[in-house]
Amino acid sequence: MFRAVKAGFFLIFLSLAACSQAALGAVQGVPEPKRDQLLNRLNVLVWQRAGDPDVLLKLRIHSGAAFDLAGRAGTMALLGDALFPDQTTRDYFTEELGGRVEVTTDHDAINITLTGHAREFERIVDLLRAAIVNPVLTADAVSKLREARLKLVSEASIAPGAMADRAIAARLYGDFPYGRPAAGTPETLSHVERADLLFARDRFLSPNNSTLVVIGGVDERRAMRALRQLLGMWRKSDRIVPATFRQPDAPDARTLILDLPGAETAEIRLAARTVARSDRDYAAATVLALLARDRWQAALPELNKSAFFVRQEARVLPGMFVMGASVSPGAAARALASARSVLRALATSPPVATADFERARSEAVAVLNKQTEEPETLATLWLDAETYKLAPVSDQLRALNQLTPSDVQRVAAKLFRDAPLAAVAVASAAELAADLGRDGKIEVTSAAAQQQQPQPPAAPVPTPAKTPL
Repeated sequence: MFRAVKAGFFLIFLSLAACSQAALGAVQGVPEPKRDQLLNRLNVLVWQRAGDPDVLLKLRIHSGAAFDLAGRAGTMALLGDALFPDQTTRDYFTEELGGRVEVTTDHDAINITLTGHAREFERIVDLLRAAIVNPVLTADAVSKLREARLKLVSEASIAPGAMADRAIAARLYGDFPYGRPAAGTPETLSHVERADLLFARDRFLSPNNSTLVVIGGVDERRAMRALRQLLGMWRKSDRIVPATFRQPDAPDARTLILDLPGAETAEIRLAARTVARSDRDYAAATVLALLARDRWQAALPELNKSAFFVRQEARVLPGMFVMGASVSPGAAARALASARSVLRALATSPPVATADFERARSEAVAVLNKQTEEPETLATLWLDAETYKLAPVSDQLRALNQLTPSDVQRVAAKLFRDAPLAAVAVASAAELAADLGRDGKIEVTSAAAQQQQPQPPAAPVPTPAKTPL
């Protein structure tokens, strides 16, 4: 009997050891780029993949929509739009270079992704040079860009889910930059003028505020030679503007109801502020989001029939931990109450069960490992390390593997025990008010009014001394 028990423990030990070795092997197998820097202080990360017929270039400008001036949300998104505004150029990438162009803007950065045949590397870099060194910002070009973004934002803003996402960010952050949509709103975009884009270009679009990743079948020496010849002329900025803002006030504790008569489902959101991306507790908060998702799903079976999520949106400054779902109006109050209960239990109960913790941690490790397998997602990880001053990806994986249940419970208490929560529900107020008002205070406003809510007065923008076109 003793031998059988001893053998059983030995097998368990071997199993755990094998899992640890597998995790360690995954950590050791993460590629790291070769680093270089141009004279204008553009950081370059290169990974040469022998035999790869294609190449990926991913440039990140380390300043995003958080720097939009009050009343002019969407300025940095418009600057991103101005980099490759011509559909002819995009078609050229697709048809002649066998790749694509993509420009995205979030609160922390502008990201430019270019792909194509490795043999056309110099041509791709030359097109990138034309876009970032001298973007076309004439009055007519800015007007066309603004009209196109106004149409895009207007079409996207009418979806109930998008309304809820904007409302919860504004509820949690108020006038803080993260409370404004990175894409802008129809009202704020109407205030953006050519001078705003010129000011943003001169302030943020510079090599010493950027990092470029090159991955593919291009020899490293050839790549650096082309980058020095074509991007070396990109003029650096005199100084980098840090992301320093006054901390936001505490959110309104009342549940905000956006009245949307006729809505068949209710979009609900519950949010708290979370850690910054560079915080040492980010790994624990990642696992915490997965645990909250699983517990919420177990506590409210109706979620199995609807779209729901739990995510943390970590940024340069403390971000947002948000729980959201699309449920029937009659279930909105129960869904919000259940979400609050889950966060309260995570913050106050003893460390989570080992099995639940191991499952969530394994999922987090698997997601991060998956990102290291594709060049584009790996490039994003490397750029995140530059933007947020992170440890190498292998160390991030190791940090996840070394987490304990006590770490996660400590972070849950830090985030949720005494922190105020923001709550939003989007549906017919006639169906929501009675149920939501029973458990606490509510505020009701029309969805249309929220779409056109007054913006802070636009701050004056100095016109740059030199505005070459």
